[in-house]
Amino acid sequence: MMRYIVTGADGKLAGRVADNMIKTVGGENVTLTVWNMQHVSQDRLDRWHKAGVRLFEANYDDVDALNKAFSGGDRVYIVSGLEVGKRVQQHKNAIDAAINQNVGHITYSSFVGATDPKYAHLDVTPDHTATENYLKETGHPYTALRNSLYIENYLTMYPMLALASNNVWASTAMEGRATLVAKDDAADAATAALLGKVSDFRSYNIFGSQSISVRELCQLVNNVSGLNLMYDPVDDETYYQYLEKLHIPRTITGDFSQSPVPFSGNDIVSNDDSIRDGLLDIPSNDIEILTGHKPKTAKDIVHESSYVWENHITNWSQMR
Repeated sequence: MMRYIVTGADGKLAGRVADNMIKTVGGENVTLTVWNMQHVSQDRLDRWHKAGVRLFEANYDDVDALNKAFSGGDRVYIVSGLEVGKRVQQHKNAIDAAINQNVGHITYSSFVGATDPKYAHLDVTPDHTATENYLKETGHPYTALRNSLYIENYLTMYPMLALASNNVWASTAMEGRATLVAKDDAADAATAALLGKVSDFRSYNIFGSQSISVRELCQLVNNVSGLNLMYDPVDDETYYQYLEKLHIPRTITGDFSQSPVPFSGNDIVSNDDSIRDGLLDIPSNDIEILTGHKPKTAKDIVHESSYVWENHITNWSQMR
């Protein structure tokens, strides 16, 4: 039997991939790594243990732990890290460990436009560009899944920030539109790739099927929640100031001690800018090709985010 490895299984995306793989091939054929065992709920640990998975604490800075976890694996899903600016070396560590342990194929969760110069100015892009280039240089079989921004972020994090800002949902997206992707669909595509339903040495655009604006997302949340969030299209500097009032630092090297999210202002602003500029309004049927089903729309999943306003969620760590 093949052994499949899922990294970062304590995260929101890779956790979904882990569950998919356990259901598909059985836990006895799955290895999971987590960043920090203490951050994994006991319920999840119990489910994994009952399923018979191999479980390792192995973050991307711990080369020895990565090599130990990847030993005996056949295919690995390497989810991108969260630490923008630090991720290139971290991703290289994971890739090197996979190659050192003779893992036959690497699936990497990348970002739209990773090798397109039009996207180079976005805060998150350079790390993905460097990682994809490194994968190519190794000559090792790989597949890059270039995910769009996640619909869930716009149905959870942004309403949370608005509720902390007198119901004002600020954004530099203006009236731009994007084919955002649901995490379930991104996870299903990653599962298909991990199972080998992809071609080597190529990328897939993991985008949703609906072109939608942030204003429409705000209205959708209002319709479902009964809230009265006010969409406010602003310029970059005004958006930075809005975020800084919420203790979100402008740069990744700033003080995150009071920040409700692990993302910098540069990250959030450039993401919304990319919607404003039409860089994420791209049609793709790659999800349907890989999974056999059409991607979910924001309307399909908005009710899953109701816990944010019903439970008065105030921090990213509380989100599902």
